[in-house]
Parts: sequence; structure tokens; C-alpha cells
Amino acid sequence: MEISDIKIRKTMHEGRLRAVVSITLDNAIAIHDIKLVQGDERLFVAMPSRREDSGVFRDIIHPISADVREKMEEQILAAYREYTQ
Repeated sequence: MEISDIKIRKTMHEGRLRAVVSITLDNAIAIHDIKLVQGDERLFVAMPSRREDSGVFRDIIHPISADVREKMEEQILAAYREYTQ
């Protein structure tokens, strides 16, 4: 499975949210509302989530393995850095 497209949909400069991103996997599946968040130590990727009635947020979609998560995060962050330069 490969990321075939990354679109930076919206960027922000105030608060912790830096961007909203969409990706396409294998030119077949689109994932929207991926967020780039400025953490205390680094910028990180937050998968789309939904708030349950209890107030807890649950990811709607997420990588199963750490290797896939790392690969996705690297590619998304690289696209964001290129977009903002």
C-alpha cells in the first residue's frame, strides 16, 4: 500500500492545529481530515477521529503497525514542509 497523493487542505498559524490533510492510497482510497498538530516537542500526525458520547475521542481510521504509521507520518510531514516553504 502506497500513498499516491497528499493534499494540504488548510493551514493554520494560531493554536496547536497546523494543517488539515487528505491522502489517497493506491489511487483508490481517500482519507480526509488528517490533522497536523504541534505537540510540546514536535509536530505530529493525528488520524481522523470522532468524539463518543462519553467525550472520549476514537480514531476512525488508523495504521495497525508502527512501521506503517511512521512511513505515513514521514511522507505527510515532508509534504507539509514542502508546502509551507
